[in-house]
Amino acid sequence: MSTHRNLGLAPPSAILRHAALLITGALILIPFGWMVSLSIKPPGEIFRASFSFWPEQFYGVENYTKALTETPLPSYMLNGVIVCGIIVVLQILVCAPAAYALAKLDFPAKNLLFAMVLIALILPHEVLSLPLFILGYKFGILNTYAALIFPYVVSPFGIFLFRQFFKIIPDDVVHAARLDGLSEFAIVWRIMVPMALPAIIAFGIFSVVSHWNSLFWPLIAVRDENLMPPPLGIMAFKHEEAGNDYGPLMAASTLVVAPLIVAFLSAQKWFVEGLTGGAVK
Repeated sequence: MSTHRNLGLAPPSAILRHAALLITGALILIPFGWMVSLSIKPPGEIFRASFSFWPEQFYGVENYTKALTETPLPSYMLNGVIVCGIIVVLQILVCAPAAYALAKLDFPAKNLLFAMVLIALILPHEVLSLPLFILGYKFGILNTYAALIFPYVVSPFGIFLFRQFFKIIPDDVVHAARLDGLSEFAIVWRIMVPMALPAIIAFGIFSVVSHWNSLFWPLIAVRDENLMPPPLGIMAFKHEEAGNDYGPLMAASTLVVAPLIVAFLSAQKWFVEGLTGGAVK
């Protein structure tokens, strides 16, 4: 090991780790790169047998123009912003106090409630789609923004992540706040949440990405085109009779994915800190 350090060389294990990360990253990025490539190709080149990333005839202007004009894609993206923004705010309002109670308060059945949160983490959301649909019908909120929002207000992952982060905050901080006369809710919003800002940002990214890309539940909950989020709106490019127009379809997909990439790159420092902070105690 010392020989590698003296020569300025990385040990074989580090080389293998970096190689595995590079290969995995490439496998993940290839579909996105191919999507961008298809979005700037004319129809005749999309199904050509030979492989080329850059098209012989640049067709990006036509494809992106169709993506923005043939369907109300900006309206779909605005719906996504509204729905995802409201979901994140409501999830934080619900999950932060719940996580604080599980992390810092003592009450009967505390461990049982935390076990239920862990069980909820492993349940696919699709399992609950039928009872949620019936509940939405009973409340009369189907085909509204509320139908897209209310199933996600309580997030087991958010409660778990915030609890883990709150656990590493010293109890002396909470005791000092109580001595200063702060209520438990004031402690949550004035002390715990600001100190757990990296976890809040990490959870916000997870939540936005998950619900921005959600197709299954919106496909069930809404029928009005004016309420469709981006993934459901992209399906408007699929034509059963005329066939799929893959160029504009890939252009629309690129436009939908681009804001997520920009948001993640802008907040990646807090994202990593938020995910790793709760693991260090």
